[in-house]
Amino acid sequence: MTVSLPLVVVLGFFAWGAVKFLGVRTWIVVLIALFGFWLSHTFMAPAIESGTRSGVDVINSQHA
Repeated sequence: MTVSLPLVVVLGFFAWGAVKFLGVRTWIVVLIALFGFWLSHTFMAPAIESGTRSGVDVINSQHA
């Protein structure tokens, strides 16, 4: 059985788990999300997207 989840759902689940179980404060999660949002509008965005896609492809090819 194959389940396909968007990366944002997986990251959201980890953020929720960090707040709930590790005691990470909510404002830190919001700050990191804002940093990611602002980073996506810089010249580094294509490199980050390419690296993320490559990493996901590597993980998917190992489980195929």
